[in-house]
Amino acid sequence: MYIDKEVDKFLMHKDSSVLDALKKIETTHGRIVFIVSDKNKLEGVVTNGDIIRWLVQSETPNLFANIMDMANKSFISSHKDDTSSSIAEKLKKVLFVPLIDEDFHLYAVASSHSPKEGFKIGSFQIGPNSPSFIISEIGNNHNGDIELAKQLVDASIAAGADCVKFQMRQLKHLYHNAGNSNDASENLGSQYTLDLLSKFQLSNEELVEMFDYCKQKGILPLCTPWDLVSLGLLEEYGMPAYKIASADFTNLELLSAVAKTGKVMICSTGMSTEKEIKSIASFLNEKGAAFIFLHCNSTYPAPFSDINLNYMNKIQTLANGIVGYSGHERGINVSIAAVAMGAKVIERHITLDKSMEGNDHKASLLPEEFKEMVKGIKEVEESLGSGDSRTLSQGEMMNRVSLAKSIIALKPIKKGEIIQEEMLSIKSPGKGLQPIYMDELLGTPAKRSFQAGDFFYPRDIEEEVVLARDYRFNRPWGIPVRYHDFEKLANKTNLTLVEFHLSYKDLDLDLSSFFDKEYSLDFVVHSPELFENDHTLDLCSLDVEYRTNSIKELQRVINITRALKNYFPSTKKPLIVTNVGGFTSDGFLTKTERQNRYEILVESLAQLDTKGVEIIPQTMPPFPWHFGGQQYHNLFVHADEIVDFCKKNKYRICLDTSHSKLATNYYQKSFYQFMEKTAEYSAHYHFADSKGTGGEGLQINDGEIDFRSIATLVNEKSPNSSFIPEIWQGHENDGEGGWIALERLEVIL
Repeated sequence: MYIDKEVDKFLMHKDSSVLDALKKIETTHGRIVFIVSDKNKLEGVVTNGDIIRWLVQSETPNLFANIMDMANKSFISSHKDDTSSSIAEKLKKVLFVPLIDEDFHLYAVASSHSPKEGFKIGSFQIGPNSPSFIISEIGNNHNGDIELAKQLVDASIAAGADCVKFQMRQLKHLYHNAGNSNDASENLGSQYTLDLLSKFQLSNEELVEMFDYCKQKGILPLCTPWDLVSLGLLEEYGMPAYKIASADFTNLELLSAVAKTGKVMICSTGMSTEKEIKSIASFLNEKGAAFIFLHCNSTYPAPFSDINLNYMNKIQTLANGIVGYSGHERGINVSIAAVAMGAKVIERHITLDKSMEGNDHKASLLPEEFKEMVKGIKEVEESLGSGDSRTLSQGEMMNRVSLAKSIIALKPIKKGEIIQEEMLSIKSPGKGLQPIYMDELLGTPAKRSFQAGDFFYPRDIEEEVVLARDYRFNRPWGIPVRYHDFEKLANKTNLTLVEFHLSYKDLDLDLSSFFDKEYSLDFVVHSPELFENDHTLDLCSLDVEYRTNSIKELQRVINITRALKNYFPSTKKPLIVTNVGGFTSDGFLTKTERQNRYEILVESLAQLDTKGVEIIPQTMPPFPWHFGGQQYHNLFVHADEIVDFCKKNKYRICLDTSHSKLATNYYQKSFYQFMEKTAEYSAHYHFADSKGTGGEGLQINDGEIDFRSIATLVNEKSPNSSFIPEIWQGHENDGEGGWIALERLEVIL
């Protein structure tokens, strides 16, 4: 049983509509709402089932009908002081039981199970799909010094903790001898502990000062009450949740009192047997408590051989499906491993000096160690994924093309000719049909003619084939090309421009080997990102030598662009799309650091001879893939910073929809608002879909972008801007990916 005292999320006024109820039920995960009068008196109950039945039975359902028309006014309820057993009996008949006071006000809602989404502490959600909630346990490691306590709070914030936790105890109430550390009758361990506590406790007033300090610094404070008096004081303060120490895990009096507060209880299970853990889980369920158990070994430091981390899985089955880990071992590896095994709460002690007096210090982490642990936890969480299916990442797709193998024609094959094994071979690179599909090719008629060395592609085994045709768009448009396939692809359709995607080797080629006349097309150049000697273009690098080399390489691109203009004279001022740099390997830059990089970029751009061309920086995703691997990107990611740069420096951009959607997904911003802010500065578009924070360059309508919603905006704010479809490997297979994209965009733009 679970009793939820946060009732506001369930309440609706009796004058509300059915539509209002549907919206409210959505926030309670499709279950129930309680209808109240002006004086908050409970008058009715509506479940999602009630609404569905009403909709089915109504010939013309009116969503603006009064919610009381379908409310159950003869609902089952209990008084807030009824016994747990009597409430549990009623829950056998219904999913939810409202707990009411003498005036029929809703006091709490009882349900058979804890909420699937978990529990909320402050602004943090702790549940199956949430990030780990990381507690920095200060405990008594402040050694009674409030200034040291504040330093530990600051260190916890810098290390990335979600909250800091203290301990409050009243020794005269807690110990049978009133906390007398000089009591000769106490055993050695108790004497040592009492001596430490008597010397190193913060007063109640100092602890309140620390809670306020935490709030002032923007980190959540929590506290462990060691006795009922401390619990009362913490309740008066308004503590949002409570940590129960292993030493009090079997203290039914304290557990019962904390359960009555309705606050979330995070309980360490150290020093307890499996029988006791099961018993306490049953006890807290009967109380309707919101609780999370932490696997714990209460030795300081805990030997690795005693931790038994696999037992954490057993605890998870005993307690609400949510489990955590409270560690006292040396190092950070076990805590990170606990997250990989499903821990949603991690608690570790923090200290500034492990040699200080007190046994907790030896089992604590230094600030840098704590920071490394948080970093490791975040990396593990990011790597865990959903486990739903196996899909290729952008980096894997890049490497698959470069490293894997494809099926190719060993000799010429005529269209309609039956494909035989001796006609085929398997060669690198992997840009074509993978060898696993060989059997699907054999014995079938060739869908097109092949020359020796031609690649087979997925379309050669698929029933539907999309071929190029003429398209209708009310703006300049084209396709991405390389020098070698430019004419072949351009002649297939009525495009108005081409975008040359250059490699660094293309900069040394003789253009007359590919172009022998003037073409009545416009062109755009996409600068290489990678140059010779593994040099990734970065006009913002803090390394002056590296930055100078980047400027030199981009100048070569500009020079080639001017040379291309001789073959495309109708292009008045060719655009050069470039990733200007600003990437980092170990994490994102702060806003101040990003601003500094933008200033360096302006200085670098000023050193280029851009006569006759226009540099348009490309918008970037947060995690771009360069040939050296995935990076963190910082510039041309945030809409406001892009607009500010363009306004101040008279620049325009190439807006890549896939990149920018990934960015807004990661930063939980509106993609539509991103487009709305940047569209007027967009000289050229790369249209592609995306998904999540890493699904880049997807086919149009195969990802999460609602292209219809942004089409009107683009047409209004940048009506003359050009575009190409920028689908991953879209130019392969005679440009098939591009033709599919153009088919889909034609009905939208």
